[in-house]
Amino acid sequence: MTLLDASLRPHGVEWESGRLQVASLDHALWFHHPSDVSQWHLYVQDSPSASGGRGFNRGSIFTRDGRLVASATQEALIRYR
Repeated sequence: MTLLDASLRPHGVEWESGRLQVASLDHALWFHHPSDVSQWHLYVQDSPSASGGRGFNRGSIFTRDGRLVASATQEALIRYR
């Protein structure tokens, strides 16, 4: 699963379709607190902006008790072939 899917979903296109040219322009991952990765985590993804051939994507990773332990971002170039 990728962050890029969050910016494509509202447009009804999947990057695996072969109809798109996609490139990650920038991405980052921040760890806020230690966490036991063998335990259950919730990964929430959204895309607050997807226009002009670019998609900005965010991800938040929470522990079972609701603590935010990591954040991710990605900006991607998205073009039809």
